[in-house]
Amino acid sequence: MTTNPTAQADPTRAFRLDGRVILVTGASRGLGRGFAETLAQAGATVALAARSQDALAEVQAGIEGAGGKAFCVQLDVTDKTQVEAAVATIVDQAGRIDGLINNSGIAVTRRLLDVSEDDWNSVLTTNLTGAWFVAQAAARQMVAQFKADGSGGAIVNISSLLGIRTNPGVIAYNAAKAGLDMVTRQMASELARNGVRVNSLAPGYILTNINRAYFETDPGIALTARVPMRRLGLPDDLSGALLFLSSDASRYVTGQVLVVDGGHAVAGV
Repeated sequence: MTTNPTAQADPTRAFRLDGRVILVTGASRGLGRGFAETLAQAGATVALAARSQDALAEVQAGIEGAGGKAFCVQLDVTDKTQVEAAVATIVDQAGRIDGLINNSGIAVTRRLLDVSEDDWNSVLTTNLTGAWFVAQAAARQMVAQFKADGSGGAIVNISSLLGIRTNPGVIAYNAAKAGLDMVTRQMASELARNGVRVNSLAPGYILTNINRAYFETDPGIALTARVPMRRLGLPDDLSGALLFLSSDASRYVTGQVLVVDGGHAVAGV
């Protein structure tokens, strides 16, 4: 729900998400799990979505054990029928959707001359088409809410530094994330009058258990050295930006790509 556009006595309260229902895709592990935990700590009820229900149950247990609220939804973002059913399930269970963290994604690492049609299609289908399916379905619900009670919602598409600069070996991923940023801008333009804000959060290189081994190799160390802040990002480095874009703290912000990368995007090659 979006508050009235008036000054608040305590502006820090604008970052709170109490009473809001936020869908997080790809919430079973990695950054998606971290996003869900951060939103729950800020007061949101989090709808955890992914294909693996066992992994989601573990995330839910952790959130609830810390005093937060969460529930699980089966979701394969590449299946439009399943996406629409998941949104309907969330509305049935929680009454509304106030936010979406559109996070599901995959990567295939191959030099461009070796990328197969299947490689290309699998990445674009998940990272761009699937993200679009979820954003469109959530936006329909948010527009309906705006017409009913003036609340609308906020969509945060999880893009990437690699949507705005090149990196060898991930051409399909780069193309999908660049496309997702344009989806963000177009949705923001069309939905602003219906109370729905749409922005992208574009992480740089974030250290996780999945990539930790690579960043201990010589190429990984060299890549880290090219980051102006001379370190990799940590998952918690994304929390402030996530809360900003999901909350009323950014109530007059839409159509933007917020890059969180330690300055990498503005560094030399």
